[in-house]
Amino acid sequence: MPVPTPYFQSQDKDFTLYLGDTVEVCGGLSDNSVDCIFADPPYFLSKGFKIRTKNGYIREFDKGEWDKIRSRAEVHEFNSNWIAACRRVLKPSGTIWVSGTYHNIFDVATCLQEQGFKILNIIVWQKSDPPTTFTDQRFNFSAEYIIWARREEKTAHYFNYDLMKTLNGGVHMPDVWKIPATGLWEKTQGKHPTQKPLRLIYRIILACTRAGDTVLDPFAGSCTTGIAANLLNRRFIGIDQSEEYLRLGIRRKQEISDPTTAGKLLNKMRENPQEITVLVNHAKTNTRQHMIETGICYLRAGESQGSLQVTQGFDNMLYVLLHTNGEEAQLFKLKRKGTFQIWTKETLQAHGFNPEHSVYYIVLHFDPTPIPFPRHPNLRQRINTYRAKIRPLSDFIGLI
Repeated sequence: MPVPTPYFQSQDKDFTLYLGDTVEVCGGLSDNSVDCIFADPPYFLSKGFKIRTKNGYIREFDKGEWDKIRSRAEVHEFNSNWIAACRRVLKPSGTIWVSGTYHNIFDVATCLQEQGFKILNIIVWQKSDPPTTFTDQRFNFSAEYIIWARREEKTAHYFNYDLMKTLNGGVHMPDVWKIPATGLWEKTQGKHPTQKPLRLIYRIILACTRAGDTVLDPFAGSCTTGIAANLLNRRFIGIDQSEEYLRLGIRRKQEISDPTTAGKLLNKMRENPQEITVLVNHAKTNTRQHMIETGICYLRAGESQGSLQVTQGFDNMLYVLLHTNGEEAQLFKLKRKGTFQIWTKETLQAHGFNPEHSVYYIVLHFDPTPIPFPRHPNLRQRINTYRAKIRPLSDFIGLI
């Protein structure tokens, strides 16, 4: 088949869009040219009618002709055709991720296996803020499923196990991911009815690709996959039948051409409510040294009268970073995640400390072996230099 003409291509050729049918466009792309595929195909949910919910809202069950309910035979033929087309352009060591619900995901799994893919995992994307299901005859729908499969049964694939482990606080990452649904900050250029969150695609791309790899999305929609890929220094190819949605994707690409905007989106994309956190704590030189010798870090428990205030992120805390006036920063791992003790001033004194500002103190026990970390962000923030704060681990270990 002839090489298709791009509907849009960025100057650096890292963001290429094709308007048309996935099977036809893939037929004109080079064999074995793509490192990773993320596909969010139709779930075939649209029933073409509206209902009024109990609270008076109108809920429309019609995303478009592309999502209309089909027979099982039609769905299977559709999935078989696009999966076959994608398999041809995927490298032998490449992997594919396919998102869905119970409406289509089982047929997708069957088609993948029929065409020689090896299923590696079925990720459960648990939405931390799911919409309400408008029926009292079922449990509330709060998850989608993402099949991860490699192209060949016996050809090894790339998996960034160490990075995924680091993202999960040093523990092997599970196959259940709790990630919020798409936020308003991702829809500044317009909306798509099935838009996936950048935070979800961020994790997928980091898990199985390297910088410079090419990621294909055969149902690109608003091009979330492309935005995440480019922000992570990957190349992107997107295909969609809707010119309206491709124009939305182009606006999103143009938005991240501004370095400041791109930086803000990257930081938002990296956010993870379950991310491991670090307690950053200033201590005088002698006190800091004694903390390291004893494996004890302490800070004032709330106000000087002793009222306890626990900051958001404390339950995910696994590290403590000790510094003096913003200098000599050292990172240590806590003995137990998200746990602390309350000690009196007298108890700390019995352990060789000289606390001065409160009656009660939060005490954290840590392993006194320093942990190297590549990023040393500025800790000098005037008066805030001396206030304990909770920061994400990615601020220090340099996650992309």
